[in-house]
Amino acid sequence: MRVAVTGASGFIGSEVVRALLDRGYAVHGTVRDLADVTKTDSLKQLDGADDRLELFAADLMEPAGFVDAFGGCDVVMHVASPYAIDVDDAQRDLVDPALTGTLNVLNAADAAGVKRVVQTSSIAAISDEFEDRMYTEADWNELSSLTRNPYYYSKTLAERAAWDFVESRSPSFDIVVINPSAVLGPSLVPSINTTNRTTVDLLNGGVYPAILALAYPSVDVRDVAEAHCRAAETPSASGRYICSASVLPMARSVEILRENGFSGYKLPKLNLTSAMGIFVTRQLARFQPPGTRSFLESTLGRTIRLDTSKIAADLGMEFRDIEETLIQTAEDVVRWGHVGAKQ
Repeated sequence: MRVAVTGASGFIGSEVVRALLDRGYAVHGTVRDLADVTKTDSLKQLDGADDRLELFAADLMEPAGFVDAFGGCDVVMHVASPYAIDVDDAQRDLVDPALTGTLNVLNAADAAGVKRVVQTSSIAAISDEFEDRMYTEADWNELSSLTRNPYYYSKTLAERAAWDFVESRSPSFDIVVINPSAVLGPSLVPSINTTNRTTVDLLNGGVYPAILALAYPSVDVRDVAEAHCRAAETPSASGRYICSASVLPMARSVEILRENGFSGYKLPKLNLTSAMGIFVTRQLARFQPPGTRSFLESTLGRTIRLDTSKIAADLGMEFRDIEETLIQTAEDVVRWGHVGAKQ
């Protein structure tokens, strides 16, 4: 099987490339700039890359590069999408690349005669403000907008566009969507992704002066890559798949880091997880950039419950212990030099 991976040099994309190479597949990876060795060297060093990995230049806003990259491929894994909480222009920086990029990728996949597209979405497309109930693949985010959790909005629009494309165009391929929660884990590439940056910010201090009442579902990047591979390999796979291990509260994250060799870093000590602490945090959130403010307002003090029975039943997925993943993430961001010296 020959598989194309968009965003191959990203945190998730590079791990997907590794998983595919480990399975013996030929891989076409797209990156924005072939001359940027910080994006390509890690990929070229993967086992099997010498004879089974070919890199192509492609930009989400320019369809031509994807037409070349998808030639001869059976499957396209569309992983590329911008991920940021705070941006200068949500339409330009998040929505346009996610939405236009998805349509460019799908058109190119259809032109190439691809048989299946596996698209990376997010639980951000499941809900914006999670209520105290179990969420399944049948749920959709109906609240996000350009001014409220714009990243969530971009992922929701991109996924809906993919389903609409398949329904209206009857392309050469079917589509399977993976909806991961917050993705943690060791990185194959030197750049820091948004979710691992949370661990960096906890260790460096400053960004989180206190422990907040945040408890977000998380999943190991290696499990996300495995889910993508199984979605490509399983003929009966269909629809959406929530991909999440377990909820990891910030308070527990700080405790784990302290207990596993990171107590010398600037971990927060003040605890704001009580009702009063949540009230104080909400007031302080009003002075944060719009993206951070809307994220805190929609997430603080909430319990998020996700039903992962479908991905277990259809794809046989089992997930790594997310607490062990957090430790490995912390070790990794220190190794890459993203964290300052111990106190």
